[in-house]
Amino acid sequence: MKPDKRSRLRGLYAITDTGLSPKQQLLQHVEQALLGGAAIIQYRDKRTSSSQRLAEATALQRLCRDHEALLIINDDVVLADQVGADGVHLGAEDDPLSSARNILGEDAIIGVSCYNRFDLARIAAASGADYIAFGRFFPSHIKPKAVQAQPGLLTRAKAELGLPLVAIGGITPENGAPLISAGADMLAVIHGVFGETDIQAASRKLSRLFEPEEKTR
Repeated sequence: MKPDKRSRLRGLYAITDTGLSPKQQLLQHVEQALLGGAAIIQYRDKRTSSSQRLAEATALQRLCRDHEALLIINDDVVLADQVGADGVHLGAEDDPLSSARNILGEDAIIGVSCYNRFDLARIAAASGADYIAFGRFFPSHIKPKAVQAQPGLLTRAKAELGLPLVAIGGITPENGAPLISAGADMLAVIHGVFGETDIQAASRKLSRLFEPEEKTR
């Protein structure tokens, strides 16, 4: 992947949810997140038809480009290729990373969920992942039964793997800063952005966690 793309893997990583942003509100909600400073948007939709997902992802790609943000597609490598997304995010049961790379090419961003397991992160890094995601770190509205991860995992991965790291799971403006200090380059947030009444304000609070301390005073 081009170095300039990897250098953009930092900041608020907002993940869409069909329950929080139904189709008639999806673009409006995402635009509010972008106006609040979201650097990366992940389109995550496991429910709707393939034609609707294609239409939504296409619209989101245009919107993200307008706001100079990255668009990552959850799970669906073919959809990411169809819309020219910046990359794809893979879970444990998704397509192999090598297959995604063959389809999307060397310039695509490919991220991998490693939950609370450093062994999976090591394998993902060796296989060419562009970032690693760990979590959940706090109780989650979206995945309440997800495994618990500890901040020390971020610190170890930062020291040993040298890849951008995502922290996910119950993250808020109040608990996100220690995860950044532990090594997270991105905070992935679903409910804490799209579940809030004022999405733009929620995004702004989370985005400010990445600003130098002197600017936040």
